[in-house]
Amino acid sequence: MAVLPAAPPFAATVLTMFPDAFPGPLGVSLIGTAWRESGLWALETVDIRAFSKDKRGFLDDTPAGGGAGQVLKADVIAAALDSIEGAGRPFLYMSARGFPLTQARVREWAAGPGVVVLCGRFEGVDQRVLDARGFEEVAVGDAVLAGGEAAAMVAIEACVRLVPGVLGQAASLSEESFEDGLLEHPQFTRPRTFEGIDIPEILLSGNHAAIAKWRQAEREQATRERRPDLWSAYLANQQAKGG
Repeated sequence: MAVLPAAPPFAATVLTMFPDAFPGPLGVSLIGTAWRESGLWALETVDIRAFSKDKRGFLDDTPAGGGAGQVLKADVIAAALDSIEGAGRPFLYMSARGFPLTQARVREWAAGPGVVVLCGRFEGVDQRVLDARGFEEVAVGDAVLAGGEAAAMVAIEACVRLVPGVLGQAASLSEESFEDGLLEHPQFTRPRTFEGIDIPEILLSGNHAAIAKWRQAEREQATRERRPDLWSAYLANQQAKGG
């Protein structure tokens, strides 16, 4: 019987002006081990500067229509992107004006062959190359960063930790924030008393049904107080299920 080749690992390619920023946090702990030693995922960086068509190495120009700052040029980004093998992988552009990064989207990306991530700088990237190459604009929060590198690491880490074998405990992933529309419950460990504060007695009772009920109540309370948007969506989903 013929032996089928192993499926390729989850591969993340980052287009950036600062390749030395990587791997950063992606190179440590279990995620770093899964990359460097286990080969469960792959990371490569592409230096955008190498694709400048200007003899002075410029990558940017002034905004059309005027305004402050500089904009990364479409032809430079296109050349950098066209230099890699991106077939089958979504193209992500980390941008404060993008759609919010969600666990649902992360699960979709993690189940595929990987992602190609573009890190912007200055005032952003010429919209024409984003549209022409089918980039999905993604925001990691309601804040503006100096560049896309930190945001790219967030998106990649969120994906890689879901790749089978990277964290090793699939059961723990199902109880985390956002997996079922709720935030995670609070966690505790020894010592039993810390600065006069005890671990909630229910968690020490050994009554697993009661513990599960307590954790569910804590998750609902945290979501209701901290993320009313998620709470509303959760209630709507429960009603749709007849719950």
